[in-house]
Amino acid sequence: MADESTLYRAELHCFDKENSSSEKGKNIGEHPKAHNIVVIKRYPSGNEWYGVEEFFTEIEMLTSIKHPNTVTLIGFCIEDSEMILVIENVSNGYLRNYLINENDMRILTWEKRLKICIEVANALEHLHSGMEDQKMIIHRDICSYNIWLDENWRAKIDGFGTCVFLLPNQEDEALYILCRGRGAYVDPEYEKTKRLKRESDVYSFGIVLLEILCGRAASDPIYMKESDEGLGPVARHNFFWTGTVEDMIDPILKEETSEYNFVLKRGPNKESLRTFMKIAYQCVVETQDQRPTMKVVVKELEKALSFQVS
Repeated sequence: MADESTLYRAELHCFDKENSSSEKGKNIGEHPKAHNIVVIKRYPSGNEWYGVEEFFTEIEMLTSIKHPNTVTLIGFCIEDSEMILVIENVSNGYLRNYLINENDMRILTWEKRLKICIEVANALEHLHSGMEDQKMIIHRDICSYNIWLDENWRAKIDGFGTCVFLLPNQEDEALYILCRGRGAYVDPEYEKTKRLKRESDVYSFGIVLLEILCGRAASDPIYMKESDEGLGPVARHNFFWTGTVEDMIDPILKEETSEYNFVLKRGPNKESLRTFMKIAYQCVVETQDQRPTMKVVVKELEKALSFQVS
């Protein structure tokens, strides 16, 4: 599944509301202007997965969620078949782009990767249990396509068009709803039974953790040769059955830990890697009820970071 939006970066010339009072030497009513770089997402008409309903769901979610690790909605437009969202500028692009380019992945040291994971995990924990009025949200499309990186490498979750609200009394219940998501990221229990729980997001996030660990996209041909479901089943097999999950670690990270590496980068600490791999595996177990909550995931990722920086 893909929303197939077309992305543009634009500079908007707009009034600066914070400095709208008249200044000496300017005519009354003449306001200083601000130049803002934004991202414009344009959705084509007739899209199989993304229509008017998803467009308005995304607007509703983005106006309801206030978190530093979700994208900020600036404006929108719908006219005839045109549907456009204007969001904050996230100048370092999608996480997905780094996973498919080895040179770009070299930018992301282990410490930086851990911080990205923690930020996404914090945002997901907020959706699952930290919303006002006891609202809870299941994202349903967590993947590296929907994680942006801003100019400071802060992670921002995007892609809220297929989200669903849970009522407070549904906290531990499942919704039975049409399966949505992108192949390798979809919770296998949700796909088989249409049983959607917050743990479905946990599975998808676990796949993102594995992508960051392995330095490859979940649907990379190297994984698709072993399983038509991609990275998840391959990692489970290597972790549980063969004990060779270390062989899947991004070679770039292994270079950083080499005794012959004199680049001013500190490679992954062994305890940090072990803690990270363990929680990633727990996230992608096949049974929903055996997966951790996002609160537990955040705690373990922060532990992995503390091993790394201490």
